[in-house]
Amino acid sequence: MNKDIYKRRRQELLNQIGENDIVIVPTANVQSRNGDVYFRFRPDSDFYYLTGFEEPEAVMVICPARKQGPFIMFCRERDPFKEMWDGRRVGLEGAVEIYGADDAFPIEDLDDILPSLMEEKVKVYNTVGRYSKFDTKLLEWMNRIKEGMRQGKHAPYEFVDLNHILHEQRLIKRKDEVDLMRKAGKMSAAGHMRAMEVCKPGMYEYQVQAEMECVFRKGGSHYNAYPSIVAGGANACILHYGENHDVLNDGEMLLIDAGAEFGNYAADITRTFPINGKFTGEQKALYEIVLAAQKASFAVSKPGVSWNETHDATVKTIAQGLIDVGLLKGSLEEVLETQTYTQFYMHRTGHWIGMDVHDVGDYQIEERWRELEPGMVFTIEPGVYVAPAENVDERWHNIGIRIEDDVLITKDGNENLTIDVVKEIADVEAVMAS
Repeated sequence: MNKDIYKRRRQELLNQIGENDIVIVPTANVQSRNGDVYFRFRPDSDFYYLTGFEEPEAVMVICPARKQGPFIMFCRERDPFKEMWDGRRVGLEGAVEIYGADDAFPIEDLDDILPSLMEEKVKVYNTVGRYSKFDTKLLEWMNRIKEGMRQGKHAPYEFVDLNHILHEQRLIKRKDEVDLMRKAGKMSAAGHMRAMEVCKPGMYEYQVQAEMECVFRKGGSHYNAYPSIVAGGANACILHYGENHDVLNDGEMLLIDAGAEFGNYAADITRTFPINGKFTGEQKALYEIVLAAQKASFAVSKPGVSWNETHDATVKTIAQGLIDVGLLKGSLEEVLETQTYTQFYMHRTGHWIGMDVHDVGDYQIEERWRELEPGMVFTIEPGVYVAPAENVDERWHNIGIRIEDDVLITKDGNENLTIDVVKEIADVEAVMAS
């Protein structure tokens, strides 16, 4: 671990708050699965971004004016007996030596120590509304301070949502973050390539999923960035399909939306391909529309371009393509004005991606679409989904196609972080034929 990275991030935050303010960020809670079984723990993204600390039961505090140093950690102490059962802990010493805390205290002492740190502060910056029990504790501590006002104690004037400051900071990825996202993208691409290689009629969706996710794990990913969507045939027209239990039929297509997480950074890739390895005429026609739409969005993705232009480029391309094949009627202008294209393309073209697959950061500033800047990373994922309908010829029914990659804005244009998985029709068919 490079603790200097996290120190720099905390300093960037410190530069944006007052000398007499305080920042308080808890990590995520351990989540029960059932009975006495728990989901694998993942730290809160904001907390991890500022600390690099991956253990549960921890709270980070930043006090700019503190003479002994601004960075305080509350965490679990070393305990040989508990470590024997549940795994190693870094303890208070590790929080200082490994993670760069100026001081560390037992998490059990939080209730006694934190109120005194809040005294005489002007603003309390915290992740408002994310953890209700912790919010309740903050209010209790505030009230405890107010009860001592007759003894000269002074409570903070206000609570401030940290998200506005910190999430804008997280939106712009530095080199160390981009390096992790490239690794996540490469192992995710390798998994998608494996899915293409093994897919054949008669397999089940979950069998293809297993082959793909095995590659993720072998690459060093402890868990997916999100639950995999492996949707054959009509299932591909369900945007958030997740059952992944149906058989794959000859002549249909398979849509896979999946990504690995590496170093707590996500990848997000979607590919769609024929289960038997050969596109039909209708599948090819719609696929070419979606691929052209994605290329159109990539072409406009560069610094200074409005975020919404990336979406507009895909919408225009898809709308015209659907007119050309007869799925939509009227001129391009009419289709765009009436938004009849939403029958087949009903979602936005992309989203920020980073530590969270749907990452933080505003898309608009003062009701205007923000401009793209170097260091922003987002997905480009146009799609066409043709569910059965009276106004649609049966030959198009149940074809669902989405193509998605992760794009980094650079000073000169953009970089595709997930370029290693093929998407040209000839390349897809070649991989599946090998």
